[in-house]
Amino acid sequence: MKKLDEIIENIKFGVDYYPEHWPEERWETDAELMEKMGIQMVRMAEFSWHKMEPRCGEFHFEWLDRAVNLLGRHGIYTMLGTPTAAPPAWIVEKNPEILPVDSNGQRKSFGGRHHDCQSNKVYREHVKRIVAAMAEHFKNNPYIIGWQIDNELGNSHDDLCMCESCKNAFSRWLENKYHTIDELNHQWGTSFWSQEYDDFSQIPVPRKTPTVHNPSMLLDWKRFCSDLVIDFQNMQISIIRKISPNQKITHNLMGFYDKTNYFKMAETLDFAANDQYPTGYYFKAPGQPPYEVAACMDFIRCVKQKNFWMMEMQSGPTGGSVIGANPRPGQNLLWTAQSVAHGADEITYFRWRTCLFGAEQFWHGILPHNGVPGRRYSEIQETIQILTPVMDDIHGIVQKAQAGILFSYENEWAIRLQPQNPGLKYDEVVFKYYKEFYKHNITVDFVASGADLGKYRILVAPLLYLMTPELEKRLEKYVKDGGILILTMRTGGMNNNNVCMSENPLPGKLAAIVGAKVEEYDSLYEKNVILNMKDWKGIGEHWCDILSPASAVPIAIYGSEYYKGKAAIVKNKYKNGWVYYIGTDPEEKTMEYLMEKILTDAGMFREKTGNVEIVFRKGRKKEYLFVMNHAEEDCVAEVPGGWNAEERIQLKGYEVKILERNCGNDKSGRQS
Repeated sequence: MKKLDEIIENIKFGVDYYPEHWPEERWETDAELMEKMGIQMVRMAEFSWHKMEPRCGEFHFEWLDRAVNLLGRHGIYTMLGTPTAAPPAWIVEKNPEILPVDSNGQRKSFGGRHHDCQSNKVYREHVKRIVAAMAEHFKNNPYIIGWQIDNELGNSHDDLCMCESCKNAFSRWLENKYHTIDELNHQWGTSFWSQEYDDFSQIPVPRKTPTVHNPSMLLDWKRFCSDLVIDFQNMQISIIRKISPNQKITHNLMGFYDKTNYFKMAETLDFAANDQYPTGYYFKAPGQPPYEVAACMDFIRCVKQKNFWMMEMQSGPTGGSVIGANPRPGQNLLWTAQSVAHGADEITYFRWRTCLFGAEQFWHGILPHNGVPGRRYSEIQETIQILTPVMDDIHGIVQKAQAGILFSYENEWAIRLQPQNPGLKYDEVVFKYYKEFYKHNITVDFVASGADLGKYRILVAPLLYLMTPELEKRLEKYVKDGGILILTMRTGGMNNNNVCMSENPLPGKLAAIVGAKVEEYDSLYEKNVILNMKDWKGIGEHWCDILSPASAVPIAIYGSEYYKGKAAIVKNKYKNGWVYYIGTDPEEKTMEYLMEKILTDAGMFREKTGNVEIVFRKGRKKEYLFVMNHAEEDCVAEVPGGWNAEERIQLKGYEVKILERNCGNDKSGRQS
């Protein structure tokens, strides 16, 4: 028998499978079809609690044993999901207090999924029982490679849970952070509106009020909710690690979903996984822009700074009450290749066969409702054949990036709580900067605030709203040591408790490296502002920091409003590095112009490639250039020299070409 690490290294393609939805006599046919198309792994059981435990303490794993072993005989391994995203009706009937409560104080009903309170001690005992029983039963099964904890933790919990159990847990979390109620009152500024607390037990959960809650309290609530989800996950991980220490553990994250801090959540996982649906029905047609999809995958790669698995990749049209667009011919290969290009070591498609019933009966899989293979089956089968040899060579090799984007959940939460302008959204500003690197085919890392900054030639810190002395020092050192730092409007507006800074003008102590300070600022409504640059007249949106340069050189001047003639964007030399401060939100064409100038100055400029995405990956034996046309129309793409190909290659709509060369074979001197 092969060792587990060797088995996992060889797994490249999987599918999400629900044998409990189909007659058992169909399972053999499914396994044969999976084996024929090249499937090596299935994820199962993450929504099968009642099937495994129909009554408290009465476990029935026989059906799952049969499914696991049948698939194993066809060379297909299993990733089990703990079923805690969907507690069965008998638990809710026995313990209705586990149902979550929303911000209106309304208790939710059984139905859907995630109808649970993750702080509730009674529910946690139910969870411990089923997880321990599963781990004990499957710990020696040679076809089980690992576990997915729950399913999309945080999903469906945006406005949940605010029950009495969560209130008590929040009180304990706050006491652990602040130690004394006087310190909390001081840090939150509760003297406003007579909100002083005499005891931690008085502090409410943020249910609806006649007006608004204290923003410091709301930010801590966001932190608490994130920590609670992580603790709920880690409780399950600790059980599995104790019983079955050799099996791998992951969780299917959701790109930039902001309920939970994925940097912290991923710490206890063996590897991160992601769910991606590029043309989900919840996106405006024609779907999620390719650069956003790329950003999601780069982000998941960065939460553990290692390659990831795609645990749910769209294979057919998504759907709830409405149905999204069917993937066009070529798109399944395109999306899969893009995932691999951005660091996916394994691709699991959602789902095997489209379900006949339930809330996702229109969420289509590889097979249609009738279970007969068609176009999607054939295309994914071909995709597996094309990509497997490439994935074998690049497995586990992590891309190196010259550019970093400092990403902070706490800043996102703070901006979401108090956007200050309706058009100012943290994730949109992040995507705006990422898009410019993407268009020039520059690999980007998303960087946690405590990570190593020095390995990046250029670092963007968008909407760095919450500031700490430690971060100020780290950014100063980054620039001092030769880095190129891009700061934006609202930098240093608040301390880490969401209280306004008062010691210095904005951007606080960072003014020393910016070489300028903010005189005042303006929130723009239903208007834009003109930006005059050397050879470009641009537009700023949403926000204007009016800058007063000291050592900094203005590179954009406001051309309208009462601050016409004042600096909007400045550039400053500090020690061995440079700082750009962008005091407004540039519209798309202006951002494009500005970033091309910055990239040119940094020696990182590369020609844009339109709808074609080009990604370089280094393997053990060869180097690869993924050339991917994200448009429906045919096009011509320019590629760097040294790839044994014409520098201009033809691509059909949604076509992918993967160029290869032996390692170190580039004689052109051009950067890939």
